[in-house]
Amino acid sequence: MTTFDFQQAFSRNIGWVTRDEQETLRGKRIAIAGLGGVGGSHLLALTRLGIGAFHIADFDKFELANFNRQAGATVSHLGQAKTDVMADMALDINPGLKLTKFPQGVTKDNLADFFSGVDLYVDSLDFFAFEAREMVFAYCADRQIPAVTAAPLGMGTALLNFLPGKMTFEQYFQLNGKAQTDKILHFLLGLSPAMVQRGYLVDPAAVDLLNHRGPSTPIACELCAGVVATQALKILLGRGKILAAPWGLHFDAYCNRLVKTWRPGGNRNPLQRLGITLAKRQFVRMNKASNESI
Repeated sequence: MTTFDFQQAFSRNIGWVTRDEQETLRGKRIAIAGLGGVGGSHLLALTRLGIGAFHIADFDKFELANFNRQAGATVSHLGQAKTDVMADMALDINPGLKLTKFPQGVTKDNLADFFSGVDLYVDSLDFFAFEAREMVFAYCADRQIPAVTAAPLGMGTALLNFLPGKMTFEQYFQLNGKAQTDKILHFLLGLSPAMVQRGYLVDPAAVDLLNHRGPSTPIACELCAGVVATQALKILLGRGKILAAPWGLHFDAYCNRLVKTWRPGGNRNPLQRLGITLAKRQFVRMNKASNESI
């Protein structure tokens, strides 16, 4: 049996990072909330990058509906806790990982422990988990913890970084105090100002935001993991230019497009306000048509 050796296991990273940088990454701790569509892929990509410690949180178990996109979703893992499955998979890559599990998800009661000693937060919460997301991003802003989110949209990914001293999550998205429907639209349009993905949606009936349902692809989730791991490398090593909100990136592999987005003022921006208004009108029409067909 081959004895695990960190330097050998991650030696092929050298060249894109120096040996000293690899050791720096080994000493970093990343918190990941949510281990579903993107979270599991984030954990595995960051583990292979050589990150040495993680706090991972999720209260859910794997089910059949997860199979099209989630890294830990297999027949052998059905009904198992996502934190347990993904921890085992990460430890199978690097047995020396320092890994703390939060199987109840992120809550007000464990928030301080979840972020204790953390160098970076990677957001992987369910799209509709607004209360938890607002809570963790506010904590990051207060404690000067950099935070990265990459949304899986269609067959692409939309990236936003929230860095200490820059625009915060709430300043950008403006979710506080809004009704659930408004939060959905503000979050979607804020994540994806360019909305590149909407042009190839073949079955609009599959999108049911009111009932928290929408289509997904494994393509988008894996693209998210690559983009997030790259941002983590740059932030943790202080290398290269890092875009911070209100700047963002949206890459769509289906459309062959890369869009650099800029929304000064976030969702207060006139373009954003117009987009949200139009989206809300469409949302109301779709919901009315759906109710009339019942």
